[in-house]
Amino acid sequence: MSGFFDVPVDAAYHVVTLLANSLTPLLGGLAAAAAIVGITMAVRLLLLPLSYRTMRGMAAQARVAPQAQALRKRYAGQPDRLQRELAALYAAEGTSMFAGCLPLLLQWPMFSVLSLLFRSRQIGGAPNTLLAHRLFGAPLASYWLGGAGPVSAQGAVFAGVIAALAVIGWLSARMAARAMSLPGPGAAAPGAHRATAGPGATANGTPGTAAMPAALTRVLPYATVAVAAFVPLAAALYLVTSTAWTLAERALLHRPRALDRRDAAG
Repeated sequence: MSGFFDVPVDAAYHVVTLLANSLTPLLGGLAAAAAIVGITMAVRLLLLPLSYRTMRGMAAQARVAPQAQALRKRYAGQPDRLQRELAALYAAEGTSMFAGCLPLLLQWPMFSVLSLLFRSRQIGGAPNTLLAHRLFGAPLASYWLGGAGPVSAQGAVFAGVIAALAVIGWLSARMAARAMSLPGPGAAAPGAHRATAGPGATANGTPGTAAMPAALTRVLPYATVAVAAFVPLAAALYLVTSTAWTLAERALLHRPRALDRRDAAG
């Protein structure tokens, strides 16, 4: 392995190995998988302040969704003017058209490094010992469609991971639909947010519920299911942990009333 990711992959190897070795007396063969979960949670914990700010931005986008839709109709034939007006509208609410993109951008390098780590036979010129670790018998470096294949014990582990991602996606889609149906202060009508969607993004990096077509809102939470089918099991485990964390963040922080109370207190 050589290239731009050499240093971060090497660093990740030592961190995961150290944590896995520390957990081995307690968890045995599950130590490496637990280390990946723990590192993922640590990364998300570090991003928590940013995620909270993103949630506040999403709530602000929901409040101005009717005004944003009115601007789109008014300046439908003037894209440059429309972008300026939308930017000014979101700036007045303390958010932007791309709220939520930064958490995704900050998580993507970690996901890429982890994927490369479990695809590399050697790290720093020495054998990659992490490739020998397993999760319920399935190698952490294995792929759903590779090795023993989907119809096997390894495939059953992947099926469990993919099922977990599908459930999380379903819950995220339901939460997104509810968020779209909740009018913010001064909204024109209870159903306004379902009909008026503008640009934006959520805390795990998918486009925002108050800022995108409803059909896209229903589809995007399931994108990680497709990704998990083509990455090592270790990376799929990262996706499960990260998306579950995002769902919990939404449940705790993305409730409009809770955010409004925090904004009023601040």
